[in-house]
Amino acid sequence: MMADHFFARLANRLGYRLEPKTDPARIKALVRRMRPMDAGPQLVRLGGAGDGGYLVPDDFSDIDACFSPGVSTSSTFERDLYERAGIRSFLADWSVESPTIDLPESVFLKKYLGIDNDDQFITLDDWVRSSVGDHSGDLILQMDIEGAEYQVLYRTPPALLARFRIIVIELHGLNRWTERPFFDFAEEALGHLLSRFTCVHLHPNNYCENFSYAGIDMPWGIEATFLRNDRVGEKAPASSFPHPLDVPNFSDRPNMALPGWWYEDGHR
Repeated sequence: MMADHFFARLANRLGYRLEPKTDPARIKALVRRMRPMDAGPQLVRLGGAGDGGYLVPDDFSDIDACFSPGVSTSSTFERDLYERAGIRSFLADWSVESPTIDLPESVFLKKYLGIDNDDQFITLDDWVRSSVGDHSGDLILQMDIEGAEYQVLYRTPPALLARFRIIVIELHGLNRWTERPFFDFAEEALGHLLSRFTCVHLHPNNYCENFSYAGIDMPWGIEATFLRNDRVGEKAPASSFPHPLDVPNFSDRPNMALPGWWYEDGHR
């Protein structure tokens, strides 16, 4: 303890900040809750062969709309969703002027998704309410917002989360899960989601190689697909990774395998 105190004081004097580290057992417990399941509906791929394409359950009947924050330069997911199931999309991103693809029946909002409402940001609650009101149809959320996903999940009312049948999230900053204050927040935010949804697919983003923490392999970022629990049938742990429909996010790098301890009993 005295050595830890000495190095903390030395780091502060040199202008560095030492964050307390997360107990690896807590990370393993959260990942265990995120274990992908074969939950009934077959997975299909929507979006291009690269970044912006995701695997989702083929369960689109009576879904009213998709909300897709973080448009950037790709809208192939929303295009495929409309062509396959006739589902319109509401898109939002302050960093671009419009989607790069002409999407029938879509509505674009030049704002970031966030936890406050101002000229640059809008909350998920206000965005959904202003777009579809209290219409009772199910929704899809496809969210790639560069790390702000934890704040949005934490602040989204449970009743609003329950309106989404399928949620696809690009989870960023898994390297920061090793920092206890960050993990505390991420664990609670993801807990809000996992209390109502089952993870049905995980695919590491291959923009960076896996890293190791306390002997466990972790991706830096991961695509995660969730299905609301009332839509889940008889489920069993998924065991084949990468999925045959998975493709690398970046074609000039090899596809990233999901570390075995994320889904294999022997690694737990």
